[in-house]
Amino acid sequence: MNYSSELKKFLTSQYIYSGARIALAIVVPSIILAQFGLLKEYFLFPLGTSFVGLTDQPGPFIRRRNTLLLSVFFFFFIALFASLVKDFPIAVYLEIIVCGFFFSMIGVYGLRLATFGSLALVVLSIFIDGHLTGDDIFKSSFIFFLGCLWFFIIFMIVSTLQPYKLASQVVGENYLELADYLRIKAKYYTKNPDFDSLLNQLIAQQVKIKNHQEDTREIVFKTRKIVNESTTQSRILMLMFLNSIDLYDKLLTSENDYKRMNQVFGDTKLLQSIHDYLLVMADEITNLGISMQSGLAFKQITNFDEELKKIYDEFFEHRSQKFSSQTLEDFMMIRQVLMRITEITDEVNTIMKVNSQDIKLAKSLSTGLDYSKFLPKEERLNHRVFLSNFSLNSGHFRHAVRVTIALLLGYIVSRFDILGIGHSYWILITIIAILKPAYATTKHRNLLRLFGTLAGAILAYIILYFIGEPTTLLIILLISMIICFSLLKSNYFWAVLFMTIYIFLSFNFLRPGNVNLIFKDRLLDTLIGGAITFLVAYFILPVWEHTQNLDLMKKSSRSNLNYFRLVMDHFLKKEVDDEDFRLKRKNAIIDLANLSDNFQRMISDPKNQQRKLETVHQFVTTTHLITAYTASLSQYAKSGHEFPEIDFQNWKLKISAELLRTSSLLFQKDLDEQIRSESRIKPEDHVADLLERRKAELENQAISNERKPFTVSHLTEIKNIKELLELIYDVAKDQRKIIEEYLIYQSTIAKQ
Repeated sequence: MNYSSELKKFLTSQYIYSGARIALAIVVPSIILAQFGLLKEYFLFPLGTSFVGLTDQPGPFIRRRNTLLLSVFFFFFIALFASLVKDFPIAVYLEIIVCGFFFSMIGVYGLRLATFGSLALVVLSIFIDGHLTGDDIFKSSFIFFLGCLWFFIIFMIVSTLQPYKLASQVVGENYLELADYLRIKAKYYTKNPDFDSLLNQLIAQQVKIKNHQEDTREIVFKTRKIVNESTTQSRILMLMFLNSIDLYDKLLTSENDYKRMNQVFGDTKLLQSIHDYLLVMADEITNLGISMQSGLAFKQITNFDEELKKIYDEFFEHRSQKFSSQTLEDFMMIRQVLMRITEITDEVNTIMKVNSQDIKLAKSLSTGLDYSKFLPKEERLNHRVFLSNFSLNSGHFRHAVRVTIALLLGYIVSRFDILGIGHSYWILITIIAILKPAYATTKHRNLLRLFGTLAGAILAYIILYFIGEPTTLLIILLISMIICFSLLKSNYFWAVLFMTIYIFLSFNFLRPGNVNLIFKDRLLDTLIGGAITFLVAYFILPVWEHTQNLDLMKKSSRSNLNYFRLVMDHFLKKEVDDEDFRLKRKNAIIDLANLSDNFQRMISDPKNQQRKLETVHQFVTTTHLITAYTASLSQYAKSGHEFPEIDFQNWKLKISAELLRTSSLLFQKDLDEQIRSESRIKPEDHVADLLERRKAELENQAISNERKPFTVSHLTEIKNIKELLELIYDVAKDQRKIIEEYLIYQSTIAKQ
């Protein structure tokens, strides 16, 4: 691991930028208030700033602005109302039920409002017993309101001064994820790689890339300044994002028969050279991503064309020694690998040129795409969507019920005098932070919260025991805040650890000498909150991942069928709209990522809920291969070359029929006999005859040593196309058998 590069990625990321902004917005006013001796009296000011700051999720400016405004006024109202009714137990319990359910249910409108809802419940938790507002409730609530408003003002100022900052960072982050994907691909060119492990790594990385691309798509396409504004910077950002999607497509299409390749060329230097070259390219892409995140100029170090030529020289040197009629197909295979790497290199070179801010190139950007079609679907903000989810069939409804019950239990336990709990709201905050719609996520965050709190509490205790200098403690507090807010999304354990440190230090500034009490309360409340969360998540209307398998399989099966048919239409010279092609490709990749993500979460479910885990894994694997092979096929389809030797019409019917059989099984639809018969069609190709003829020619003539590094023979192309079609058919047939087994199991369970 390149630790220097990893550190740069973190220090230039949107997470550290956002974390530093929130921390400084909190600390700077706190220091000013402390200088005038007003920090204890106005402690709610920085507290309000922190809550509103955490609602600022990446996205289009208008949505961020509206969510922040909503947070400012709702948080103020919740704080005021909770403080006013604190002495009326029945009102408090009703407040928990209404707020717990409502603010959990608004997650039906997307992640942004789900985050807002969670933080609204945190605000309710800390004001529920009124210890923060004291006797003057209205004054304290108004101070809290000003703190909330302060972050909104900071946001407006920063957004005006740096309108492209977030877009640059998220596009840069896409390139960082693509570089990691390329590093995994490079491992296939080492000697005796673990193919199963690498495939799992690729699938996991595809989930990450899909999530980043969805976030970036919304930010870039929905930000009017970037889509419509005619500045060079806005056009460059748009083009860099579109090229990142094309690069991912190229990386996805570089699927090969790696096992055979390693058997034939594993002992040569050629594969190691390819591995080293891909790593160098990944490093350059990483540096590009870092430069986009930081806003600094990027300087390319490696000349890819020169490095690629060295690999071709090695290939031709090896070819001159080993090439014959017996090894013809082996060299055709490795030649195709080199051509795929050449195409990736060309794509990266194009990206580097775009990033150099060539004004003429930027002004030529005119994709003709309807951007609205590429955005993730979001529920409209209307009451029908909200009410339609009032059903046990809705995951949002089930989650809202679990949250409400957990909060009620947490509050009841916190009232037990025997426990001697000094800060009851920590139990409620722990429940809100840990309890998520998916059991697997809840279980994972529960453990991270527990260990992070324990480690953070011990470190904070040591810091306060050995350090008494206020300035030093303030610096540690600021650093802890920045790191905590920066890691909340990417590394929850470390975020909780640093959160615990800054909470300890904050309370020490307000009430020096109470570290032992804080230590006990923090750990006890975390244990109680974690225990309640686990019990509720397990026993109260749980949503297990296996219940979603079938729906995700249906979507992935259908999108792969549509994607394959469109690619075959390219070969058949039918009119294919580029926008439609991009949409079909996007849907196939996103549905594959969602299916993979579901499987990864399923692994964390209890053993008795991991139903047909191996079968689901096989389906995920075959889906990945079908998508990857179809993407590889699309590169030939879009090349504009003619391939009359291949019977594309019958191949389309044959593979489509097999994919349809799988889809029909999943949707439980009857299939007519014609589809079954079409899956047994034998396409009339002439590739084998041409290959035998070429081998015969090599037997009777001298081997040519002519070197044409960046071209590939027509025979190599048609051979590879036919192999891809055969692979897609074989994998599709295997997938159909997997689903037949899966549905037999499902029907057995249903009868029981």
